[in-house]
Amino acid sequence: MVTGGAGFLGSHLCRALVARGDTVTGVDDLSSGAAQNVADLVALGTDRFELVIADVSTSLPVDGPPGSIGAVAHLASPASPPEYLARPLETLAVGSRGTELALELARRHGARFLLASTSEVYGDPLEHPQSESYWGNVNPIGPRSVYDEAKRFAEALTMAHHRVHATDVVVTRIFNTYGPGLRPGDGRVVSNFVAQALRGDPLTVYGDGSQTRSLCYVEDTVGGLLAALDATGTGPFNIGNPTEITVVELARRVLVLTGSPSPVVHYELPADDPTRRRPDIDLARRELGWAPAVDLDDGLRRTVAWMATRLDGT
Repeated sequence: MVTGGAGFLGSHLCRALVARGDTVTGVDDLSSGAAQNVADLVALGTDRFELVIADVSTSLPVDGPPGSIGAVAHLASPASPPEYLARPLETLAVGSRGTELALELARRHGARFLLASTSEVYGDPLEHPQSESYWGNVNPIGPRSVYDEAKRFAEALTMAHHRVHATDVVVTRIFNTYGPGLRPGDGRVVSNFVAQALRGDPLTVYGDGSQTRSLCYVEDTVGGLLAALDATGTGPFNIGNPTEITVVELARRVLVLTGSPSPVVHYELPADDPTRRRPDIDLARRELGWAPAVDLDDGLRRTVAWMATRLDGT
C-alpha cells in the first residue's frame, strides 16, 4: 500500500512496484495528486493496482486478512512550498494522524513500514553536507514549520512505534526530486524553471540565487525507496543526489536546454529558505547498496521533453 499513491513521487513508486510484480493499492485524497497520474495502472485491473480515494489523516479504508499487506509506504503529504503553505493544518494532520494510521495498519499486518521523510528536517543546516546524524536547524514556529515539523514528528512517531510495538520500520529522508510527472509550475524549483522557460516567462529566482540544491532524478529516488523497503535497517537514510548546484546556475542550465530567451528576475528570499542543501549518502551506499545514476543535464532533458508535451496540450 502506498499513501499519496497518485502524487508525483507516489505514482512513480506505484509504477515501479507493479513493474516488479507486486500488487499495489494507492491511497490518495487527490488534493495535490491526480488520478491521471496512475490512469495507466488503474487500467491494469484491481489484481495489479487499485486506487482508493481517501484522506489518510482521517481514515485508511484499506485492510484484509492479517498478513495480506506486506508493506506500507507512507508518502501522503503536500510537498511543494505553495501547497503546504496553503494547507498548513492539513499538512500537520497527515504528518501526525496520517502517519499513526499508516503505522497501525502496518503493525496489524506485520508489514514493513516506510516513511517518506524529507531533507527539510535539517532546516537551514549548519552542517554541510548533511548526514543522518545531524539533528537540524529548524524554526519550529515559522511558516515552513508546518511541513518541517510534521515530518520531524512523523519520524519520532515511527521510531516510537518501532520501540514500543516492534513495528518493522524504515525512515528515508528524501532530497529535492524532479522528473516527468511534476506539475508545471507547482512551486518546486525545477518545475517552475522549466515551465517558465518553455512559456517564455521570466524565471523567478528568490534571493541572489547563490543558495544551493541537490537534485535527484525521480527514477533514482524511487530506486532508493525500493532499496530501503527491501532492506532490514531502520535508517534514517538520506535519499538524494550529492551533486550540488546553485539556483542561479540551475536557471542558466534550464535556459540553455530549452533554448528559451526568458530573462531571470529576482525576488525576496522567503523566510527560513535553506541556504545550502547536499546529502551525505555514505550510509545508503553502504547499507542499501544504492546511489543515484542519472546526471543532472540528462535528467533535465527528460523533464523538459515531458513537460513540453503537457504545456502544448498534447
